[in-house]
Amino acid sequence: MMSSRRSEALVFSLVTGINLAMARLVDIWDSIGILEDQRVERMETVKKHIEGLLNEMITEEEALKKRIEANIISFRKQLEVLYQEMSLEPYKVDDDLTVLQLEKDLRLRVETLLKEKGDRLKEMRSLQQQDEELCEELCATPYYIPTGSLPSRNQLQELRQHIKQLSEEKSTRVKVFSGLRDDIRRLMAEMGHDPETSLERESVCNEADVFLLTHENIKALKMLLCQLEVKKESLLSTWDELKGRALSLWNRLECPEEERRALQGDGHSTLSVEIARWQNEVDRLEVLQKVKLEDVINKVRQELVYNWDKCMFGPERRESFSRHFCDSNFTEELLARHEEELSRVKAWQERARPLLEILEKWEKTWALFQDFEKKASDPNRFNNRGGALLKEEKERVKVQKMLPKLEEELKVAVEEWERTEGCAFLVRGKRATEYVSSMWEEHRLQRGKVKNECVTKKGEAVTLKTPTKRPLGSFRAESTPSKMKKTPNQTVLRTTTTTTTTSSSSSNTFLSVSGKPPLSGQKVQQRTKAMEISHRTPLQEFKGEKHLGMGTYSDFMSELTKKADHEAFLNSTAKDIL
Repeated sequence: MMSSRRSEALVFSLVTGINLAMARLVDIWDSIGILEDQRVERMETVKKHIEGLLNEMITEEEALKKRIEANIISFRKQLEVLYQEMSLEPYKVDDDLTVLQLEKDLRLRVETLLKEKGDRLKEMRSLQQQDEELCEELCATPYYIPTGSLPSRNQLQELRQHIKQLSEEKSTRVKVFSGLRDDIRRLMAEMGHDPETSLERESVCNEADVFLLTHENIKALKMLLCQLEVKKESLLSTWDELKGRALSLWNRLECPEEERRALQGDGHSTLSVEIARWQNEVDRLEVLQKVKLEDVINKVRQELVYNWDKCMFGPERRESFSRHFCDSNFTEELLARHEEELSRVKAWQERARPLLEILEKWEKTWALFQDFEKKASDPNRFNNRGGALLKEEKERVKVQKMLPKLEEELKVAVEEWERTEGCAFLVRGKRATEYVSSMWEEHRLQRGKVKNECVTKKGEAVTLKTPTKRPLGSFRAESTPSKMKKTPNQTVLRTTTTTTTTSSSSSNTFLSVSGKPPLSGQKVQQRTKAMEISHRTPLQEFKGEKHLGMGTYSDFMSELTKKADHEAFLNSTAKDIL
């Protein structure tokens, strides 16, 4: 509204100005005295001039209008192309805009899109260059953007992400390559191995650009590293075999310690050098061994016997080599056969090491068990000083618990061995379970044998005197002293005969030594009770005295034997005195 009023005021002012100008011209013409015709002519000239000026201005403005309209059309076309190239949504124009505003708006939009297009192209060229370099190093496929096309914002973002992934992959591969290269260099240095193939030379080269970080090359490096590790293991195994061979030959040939120390070296040489040194030493020792074949073979036989014992081989296994073991024709072939047998035995021992360790542990525990069994029959064990008996009992319980566990562990290990090896595991010619069972059976028989010997010794030690049958009335007279003799120190010896019957029908005479005269006034009931006690069997005696802390029946029998021997000694002494 304000703009229209201002324009109307300007038009009115323009008209007023023309009218004033024309009035001024008329006044001038009047003062000059210009006639009417000339005035009209001059007015016509002013009119034409003003109309021409206005027409010219109108023409220019119409041309401007047409140019603006043309620009609008051009800008719209450019925008359509840019929208299509840049993958943008069409721009929506405000319908209330004038032609001039529309042209300006479209012009600014086109300029903005053209600048963005230029920036995209510039960024695309930079990113594509980075992408190509990374793809060339990693032998990867570049991100594809059609040639001559303008990348969209999503494409540029994907290209940036692709470059980021390639950069991370390159960093990972460089790290892996550096680690592999360091390991390869270290292994080559340890083995004294010089690069032979192109891959080996490229892998240890200091120039990082020489080696392409492709998946195939990384795999090849890993394969090369595995090969070098296998080669190193082989060299170490060869070195250990040579050292073992040299040590065996040193022991057989009884070489001085100075020669052995001289070959140990400083430990800074490569494996190849060390192997060459030890190989030369083994060759020298083998030449020396040929001169001392008999002594060497005898040493190998001693070593064989030692390893046979370690492996717990039975006679059958040893007799299979007896023909060569007993051969007195000492030749290199005989030595080779002995060394082959020794190698087989050591290899078997290495495979069966877990089983042999369990067996060795069981045998040690079994020896402790037998030792405790022997101690159980020793009466002196009850002299419990310093808690030795309690400590012994704890150890016995521990051993008794350990044996079943070891036997179960041995059973499982033997079953696994036989399933894996496909053959029986023999211990001194017997299956492992049979061997353990035979040891228990032998222990049982030995224990029974000891008990029988104890019973026999007791029967031999106890002498029975069978009394003559007399009336009950004469029993009192029999029990009175038959002879009394005073010793110089007024000691009286009295012999009393009683009858004792054992389960083995043996008898014994108990001798009572006292400084007092005999008690002839003893009652018959006491003598009858004594006769009943004397007719008990050892087992009945044990049951009757078990509460006295006699221990086991075998302990009781041992004590009874000692008592019988002591009473027999006293009896014989009394007879000599009488």
